[in-house]
Amino acid sequence: MKRITKQIFTKLYRPPISSHKGQNGKLTIIGGSRLFHGASLWSLKIASRIVDMVFYSPVEENVEITNKLKSEIYDFICVPRDKIENYIKESDAVLIGPGLVRGDQQYTGTGESGEETKELTERLLKKFPQKKWIIDAGSLQMMEADWLKELSKVIITPHIREFSQLFNESMEQLNKLPIEQLSDLISSKANDYGCTIVLKGPQDIVCSPKECVYDPQGNPGMTKGGTGDVLAGLIAGLACKNDLFLASCAGVFAEGMAGDRLFARVGPYFNASDLCDEIPKVLGELMGY
Repeated sequence: MKRITKQIFTKLYRPPISSHKGQNGKLTIIGGSRLFHGASLWSLKIASRIVDMVFYSPVEENVEITNKLKSEIYDFICVPRDKIENYIKESDAVLIGPGLVRGDQQYTGTGESGEETKELTERLLKKFPQKKWIIDAGSLQMMEADWLKELSKVIITPHIREFSQLFNESMEQLNKLPIEQLSDLISSKANDYGCTIVLKGPQDIVCSPKECVYDPQGNPGMTKGGTGDVLAGLIAGLACKNDLFLASCAGVFAEGMAGDRLFARVGPYFNASDLCDEIPKVLGELMGY
């Protein structure tokens, strides 16, 4: 199996000098909850540095926090959930799941439940099957795998437990597989369900129905909460103007490189926000700016 290399960045979309606002990507992010209010904000923070416009649809409790971020995030529009379909129509891609709840009301302790996430995810996926979808976190944990077969362009970003749950595979057995056998299994699922799979782990694996690669970068600092939300936002932002497999590979490589640079400077003592600040520097270098 091939590893991802920085040569893929020569294939990425580059905003034309003559372009204006709106031509270089529009992304909708649907996430956040009263329990996990911060997760989708990391996705928002990084995506706003990739595309021209982010339409962000949080729960009401996130709105006040989001408005405070406008001083540091370049551009986004906060969208009520009951208006989200209008913005999905306008977007190049949609990220759903970061911070959406899973489990029952007793688990959340906020009156929310995973059934709300399941209903929201199923309804939107079925209404917009031709959109580019990036499915992460809460939506991944509450959805059914067969929904993927109805979508024409979709990336899923599970860690090993989410992969196990979604595809009804033994997590114990998955953890025992060497990387070649694990990649073969992921590749078969990508082919069966017509999706691109980004399996997050000590070595990230990216498989489309046609190709499978891995990235060996990474370090203990990247086990912090929120790093997966950053990756989801990064991939989603890149997916707006790029092929889904290319966007997934570039996102995995750029975040891994950013994390390793931070580790070289401060060891494991960095967080998801630090990654959001480092990734644009890495992208600028990899893209030759």
